Amino acid sequence: MARLRLIHGAVDGAHPEDAESEALPDAEALDAYSRTVTAVAELLRPSVANLRVRRRMRRGSAEGGGSAVVITPDGYLLSSAHVVEDTNRRPTASFPDGRSFSTEVVGSDPLSDLAVLRADVGDLTAAELGDADELQVGQLVVAIGSPMGFHGSVTAGVVSALGRALPTRSASAVRLVENVIQTDAALNPGNSGGALADGGGRVVGINTAVAGVGLGLAVPINDATRRIVAALMAEGRVRRAYIGIVGGSRPLPPRFTSPGQDSAIEVVEVVDESPAARAGLRAEDLIVEVDERSMSDVGDLQRLMAAERIGRPLEARVIRGGRELRLRIVPEELEN
Repeated sequence: MARLRLIHGAVDGAHPEDAESEALPDAEALDAYSRTVTAVAELLRPSVANLRVRRRMRRGSAEGGGSAVVITPDGYLLSSAHVVEDTNRRPTASFPDGRSFSTEVVGSDPLSDLAVLRADVGDLTAAELGDADELQVGQLVVAIGSPMGFHGSVTAGVVSALGRALPTRSASAVRLVENVIQTDAALNPGNSGGALADGGGRVVGINTAVAGVGLGLAVPINDATRRIVAALMAEGRVRRAYIGIVGGSRPLPPRFTSPGQDSAIEVVEVVDESPAARAGLRAEDLIVEVDERSMSDVGDLQRLMAAERIGRPLEARVIRGGRELRLRIVPEELEN
């Protein structure tokens, strides 16, 4: 019987009822996981707003909602482009302290699903932005937003995958948002535009989509998205170069492989009257290099299409029918 009492909780021969009588304080009873989530929630809740949006519809208008994250004390907020899409009024940002502010959409970029808003106020609590490139699969993350309109809701989980791609569209332009964060932290409608934070309370992603039960996606905060946010704040838009192809990755013929490159971009379709069409690119061409950079997949080409490439001639190394060609392509500005 003594052994049974020990298994049930007695220590050093003490009776279970003696141990139960000395209850630990709540703060000590919390395990490391709970303490981390609680600390992140306390730190970030003042920086995450509930966003109410009035959208234009074919027959009048309708109200929608989402979330936004304060990124500067003087009123700049970061959200998802699809949250503020087709708005016909100034979105209202509401905070946990009871304050509400009218905001204006400074800039929106559907191809990264990011938007910047501005509230005319100077004393907001800004969140610290982190670096999603430092995340690891299995790492703890905390999502804060307004799912189903419930302000300041907190869920936690882990990074379940990295390097995912999220297809986005603006008019006829289609783009992949790269290195999207996949998490099992519960996300629901209204979480979009809210914060995905690491265990230190740094915002590493902007929640963007619910991909299924127990599966959410977030646009990463990294060098690429920081440049997008800076462009939206400064100019209200993001300029991108464009050549006009649809393609995918395909293995290179053995005699064209080289150390570090065994695949290229296969051209599936060339847009009529595009820079690629004028340069002579055709369906089934394999793009091996552009501007002396290896092209293993569409992501490599997409990363090259920055604003500074607009109007600048690029040389493409192409394989067509077993022959190697050099084509000159002059990118144009992508019209969203």
